[in-house]
Amino acid sequence: MKKLACVLLFLLPVCFAFADVRLPAVIGNNMVLQQNSLVNLWGWSDVAEKIFITTSWNNKTDSTVATRDAKWSIKIQTPAAGGPYSITIKSSNTITLTNVMIGEVWVCSGQSNMEFHHFYQGSKDIEPELKNPHNNNIHLFLIPRTTAQYPQEDCHAQWTVADSTTLKLFSEVAYFFAKKLNNNLNVPIGLIESSWGGTPAEVWTPEEAINSDVDLKESAHKLEPYKWWPFFSGYAYNGMIAPLINYNIAGAIWYQGEGNTSNANTYAQLLKTMIKSWRAAWRNDFPFYYVQIAPFTYDNNYNGAIIREQQQKVLALANTGMVVTTDITADTTNIHPPDKLDVGNRLANIALAETYHQNITGYKSPLYKNMSVNNNKVVINFTDADKGLMVKGDHISQLYIAGKDSIFYLADAKIENNILVVSSTNVDTPIAVRYEFSNAAVGNLFSKDGLPVAPFRTDDWNVIEKK
Repeated sequence: MKKLACVLLFLLPVCFAFADVRLPAVIGNNMVLQQNSLVNLWGWSDVAEKIFITTSWNNKTDSTVATRDAKWSIKIQTPAAGGPYSITIKSSNTITLTNVMIGEVWVCSGQSNMEFHHFYQGSKDIEPELKNPHNNNIHLFLIPRTTAQYPQEDCHAQWTVADSTTLKLFSEVAYFFAKKLNNNLNVPIGLIESSWGGTPAEVWTPEEAINSDVDLKESAHKLEPYKWWPFFSGYAYNGMIAPLINYNIAGAIWYQGEGNTSNANTYAQLLKTMIKSWRAAWRNDFPFYYVQIAPFTYDNNYNGAIIREQQQKVLALANTGMVVTTDITADTTNIHPPDKLDVGNRLANIALAETYHQNITGYKSPLYKNMSVNNNKVVINFTDADKGLMVKGDHISQLYIAGKDSIFYLADAKIENNILVVSSTNVDTPIAVRYEFSNAAVGNLFSKDGLPVAPFRTDDWNVIEKK
């Protein structure tokens, strides 16, 4: 027995010396790597093990040596978009990755309207796409719902090609975003979906970023726990974002906000903090494009309106863009508007114009700029309405005006190119105008490019109702 024990002790370090090279889930067959970039490849192996990486696009072999923590990483230069390629990773074992595409990679995150897929009630836009053959120019990486108390290095997912099976469980907004990018750019698109219905933005933000801000920490404590989604700050980030931060991306799209109507007043500060935290983790000030929540009959009459107002304030952060969706729902009792095609296309148009510098015109919704009072009329100016404004209907709906008594009356208005002139016989000396400023308001004021004017108010009066 003593001799056997000695033999086992002798063989033990030999076994460890030949530990297999392993890869994180996000590095695998069918992955899309960011084009024209110095991308990260990484994994685990034995300590001091030498790993050789050969890429088929240039038949070049590079090498690296694992650290004392049994981890290895290497940066590989990618070419312009193309594929399919292969990557061979060799040490004590050999891994060959196939159908690797080079293109544009986007993270797609948020709650149920980002998660919305074929099996959601009311889904219709994706049906024609399910009849198409698989599309090797759009690849999908769907991260399952996962939480963790601390940031994780890996997740349980795999890259797949978009086809009639994989699309059924994938975000429709993200898919239509990718389809338009692929059509316009003619490059492969990789989508990483990390979403969870119902989640507040706090769970997608690193815990230390929340707790180091007095206002955000206090606001997070106002969230009401539910049994269907995580509640603690950072838990979804740790499990569903942290495993991705070494993976090179072009940018992120985001559809969330409904889960923060109970603490609406700090949402702009919260989302800015989340975006900055993600960018810091990736060490990349990547573009971040998001969707303003649609009209819905929330319990409190103004919290949805406040969220939309707060979302617009996030545009002050560089390299961001916002899609307005006040026109995409016919049922304000449905928190999941089924029109995901228009949302995806609007996100794509922002990316095509802002990130890829294509000649896309009229891709922004008009936003309130400023107001002036001329006798008994209010003159409203907008940004991004160069071609002018138009109304769909006989008169502008959801438009109100108030004087110093703070009582709002339905307003009359006329359009003068890209200017709105607002008045009411009930208000002699107006001081405030509101448009679509309530939870479920659906207006009918558009740019002549066909995009809805974003909801706005010119006042800053307190409207949050106590529960």
